[in-house]
Amino acid sequence: MSTVTTYRPSTLADLRDAMAESARAGERLAVAGAGTAVEWGGAPEHDAVLDTTAMSGLISYNPTDMTVAVQAGMPLRSLQETLAGNAQWVALDPALAAAGATVGGLVATADAGPVRHTFGASRDSVIGVTVVLADATVARSGGHVIKNVAGYDLAKLFHGSLGTLGVLAEVVLRLHPRPSATATLAVPCHAAAAFDLGGRLIHGSLEPVAVEWCGRVLLARFDGTAGGVEDRGRRAMALAGDGAEWLPGDDERAAAHWAAVADLVRGAEGDTVVRLGTAPDRTPSLAALVAREAAAHDVDAAMTSSPFAGAHTVRLRGGTASQHAAVVTALRAAAPAATVCRWTPGLRDQLPAWGEPPPAVAVLRAVKRAFDPNDRLGKGRFAPWF
Repeated sequence: MSTVTTYRPSTLADLRDAMAESARAGERLAVAGAGTAVEWGGAPEHDAVLDTTAMSGLISYNPTDMTVAVQAGMPLRSLQETLAGNAQWVALDPALAAAGATVGGLVATADAGPVRHTFGASRDSVIGVTVVLADATVARSGGHVIKNVAGYDLAKLFHGSLGTLGVLAEVVLRLHPRPSATATLAVPCHAAAAFDLGGRLIHGSLEPVAVEWCGRVLLARFDGTAGGVEDRGRRAMALAGDGAEWLPGDDERAAAHWAAVADLVRGAEGDTVVRLGTAPDRTPSLAALVAREAAAHDVDAAMTSSPFAGAHTVRLRGGTASQHAAVVTALRAAAPAATVCRWTPGLRDQLPAWGEPPPAVAVLRAVKRAFDPNDRLGKGRFAPWF
């Protein structure tokens, strides 16, 4: 019976040594963090696991410069708690911290939540990284200063790489001040109306931090000073019209709305969860496609979208693996690079981990060959693309 070796480094030197030992043994290696994204994409073929969770330390924190450096295995929740003492935060959604995700895992999966509307994805908070490559080379990119730099941007290259190019060891992040007040506008509406109203909120200079359409409700979150949030609330309610609710940050209904977004994105046992991107103005047509395909294949479907970032999540529930496969296939026709993040039992036998490769697949393969010529890291995560 075969056994799987597990490496648990706690320092950069440990990680380098583990990678060197794994290379000498010719082991296929799967990189693991907290396990919150273990099902994303293809299932890796591996002889050994590199567990980064012991690399969870705070390296340096400069509140004045608003930067922090951490080991990649640090849970986002722990980091946010540390930063809260100086009224600062990494601009990533609270739901990601609640789920237990690590900082390195968020970069490796390119994960983000509704505040991507203002702050971008996880890579937009990263200003420097240290990585260990397949041959145990230690490479650094960026630093502690927020500025544009010349050279190869490893942070962006590793963003969404799912552990196939190397292992993130350390991450330097930019910080933002925590708002003193927050509130949520909630408006029941269909996708087309949500896209229209969301556009008016944005172009009306109301500066919502997040705009999300989930469960037939448009949610717009506003952060700032108490007076500023109250003023924008009056203007937003006037734009939204009948049926709109203004929910202060301490209102349980506001928390429930955002929790529903997080629950849909995570899914539950037996669900299929798919993430995909489109042009922002295709949100209404995508919602119609999801509803049509779910009805045709007798599957319950729910969708949440950050429409002005073109980022969407679809959760499928009920029915068989074959029925889920039919809906996912239809979604891939609209967005070939759709990522399956949770697989209902039997679904992996029904369809490949990824759809048609993107036009830049030749570049992706070339980068993979350059960083991991022996295809040891995360083999199978991006199959059949490479």
